[in-house]
Amino acid sequence: MEYHKLGDKPCSSHLFFAILLVFVFIASFADAAIHFHQFVIEAKPVKRLCRTHSTITVNGQFPGPTLEVRDGDTLVITAINRARYNATLHWHGVRQLRNPWADGPEYVTQCPIQPGRSYTYRFTIQNQEGTLWWHAHSRWLRATVYGALIIYPKMGRPYPFLMPKKEIPILLGEWWDRNPMDVLRQALFTGAAPNVSDAFTINGQPGDLYRCSSKETAVFPVEAGETILLRIINSALNQELFYGVANHKLTVVAVDASYTKPFTTNVIMIAPGQTTDVLITADQQPARYYMAAHAYNTANAPFDNTTTTAILEYKSAPCSAKKGQPLKPIFPQLPGFNDTATSTAFTAQLRSPYRADVPMKIDESLLFTVGLGLINCTNPNSPRCQGPNGTRFAASINNVSFVFPRRNSLMQAYYQGQPGIFTTDFPPVPPIQFDYTGNVSRGLWQPVKATKLFKLRYRSQVQIVFQDTSIVTVEDHPMHLHGYEFYVVGSGFGNFNPRTDPAKFNLIDPPRRNTIGTPPGGWVAIRFEADNPGIWLLHCHIDTHLPWGLAMAFLVENGVGELQTVQPPPLDLPQC
Repeated sequence: MEYHKLGDKPCSSHLFFAILLVFVFIASFADAAIHFHQFVIEAKPVKRLCRTHSTITVNGQFPGPTLEVRDGDTLVITAINRARYNATLHWHGVRQLRNPWADGPEYVTQCPIQPGRSYTYRFTIQNQEGTLWWHAHSRWLRATVYGALIIYPKMGRPYPFLMPKKEIPILLGEWWDRNPMDVLRQALFTGAAPNVSDAFTINGQPGDLYRCSSKETAVFPVEAGETILLRIINSALNQELFYGVANHKLTVVAVDASYTKPFTTNVIMIAPGQTTDVLITADQQPARYYMAAHAYNTANAPFDNTTTTAILEYKSAPCSAKKGQPLKPIFPQLPGFNDTATSTAFTAQLRSPYRADVPMKIDESLLFTVGLGLINCTNPNSPRCQGPNGTRFAASINNVSFVFPRRNSLMQAYYQGQPGIFTTDFPPVPPIQFDYTGNVSRGLWQPVKATKLFKLRYRSQVQIVFQDTSIVTVEDHPMHLHGYEFYVVGSGFGNFNPRTDPAKFNLIDPPRRNTIGTPPGGWVAIRFEADNPGIWLLHCHIDTHLPWGLAMAFLVENGVGELQTVQPPPLDLPQC
């Protein structure tokens, strides 16, 4: 609850103005609410694909609870860890202004919540609306610990598009027919790639094409003629996905809780961490239509080649002639798993609906090579060296494979002035220039393991070009920056050319995002203002790549005064 303490009564000559100011002040909070939740993280039996697993859930739900708030509201969420693993929660895409303590990545802004302990996340939504989500940010708990975070506009403020009759969260996920933490543990021991998932899911259900799944397939009833807002979230651990609905056009109206110029498409490509809001109108013959998702795979690597389905069912759809059974759903046409042209064409259509406030005078121009690598083993025949040719898989940015600390979190060490946890000498450009997307010398395949941060001055204007590399394989790496939104000003294939490519940047209406993919064998450029002090993780949202080291962190210095300074940590912040 908000409390406001008034000072002494003003003298009569100023009474009217004082009362007016008080009313204006109170009115600014009139629509804001405080939402209290308790999230119990614990194992519960969950049956999928004919088998029951002891699955880590939140409040016994998989997927977890949907949070519904308005812009300006405050959330107070007590996470109680009754699982056997360390846990944290991340509120993906929430700015967390001056409040890194509520951001959640383990060993970055907090030490993890140990089994039997709890921690209360307190944060306010500030000037954000749309579809975000929340998920565990500790090892592979994210495989099952996630849910939607829907931010409605402030009261009286309409959507900038046709008001839908209903709204449906669509959470795309991955399912392993074993404990995901065991899958990760085995991969980290052997140094090889982890086993791919056994199924994709829509709202936790694999759908009609998997064994023992059709009875629980998600079904969404609609009235003929009505328009529905689908809030699509890629909660999958490792896989970018193509998604479509049979015979229906999708009108894209927002991505990552930022509105876009509307455009229609038959299919969307959505990477892990991203959200896409689409309008769909039930304007086809009354029937049953599949919505479906399958992999968009850009790496030369194994992937889950299955398809998940749910059903868009017109309430007036006729039944078949056989015993009143419902008609078989119509299936959508989805692109091939390696259709980079379709993915690129979809992404190229995204635009802000207005002239964007893009940083123009760049203070920090950074070139970050992102990609995989291999760690050479002194004994290639070791059971711990089962990567290619007796190596161990690694990943890096600018040849630095990020090592998460264990003695303390980065933010706690910084705030407490504890030395020896990290350094601030992360390279702004690749230490060695080479043909990033060409035939790379094997001498450049092994990264350096370190915990390096890059320091940014408060309010500096930053440009980052993410350059994919062909080391091991080219790949679309969805890069997520915590604590910030950014403008995607340009992209292309091949090596970024700093002399010619900036001339093609869109500095008028680029889309605003919190997660963006590097085109496979290409580059993408983003810009943002460093207006949120604290330590903020930047990482690939393919979770296989995170423990391999495809991450770094920015240390954004405080500005001047309280409103430009990180707030003190809460008293219940977990200790390592």
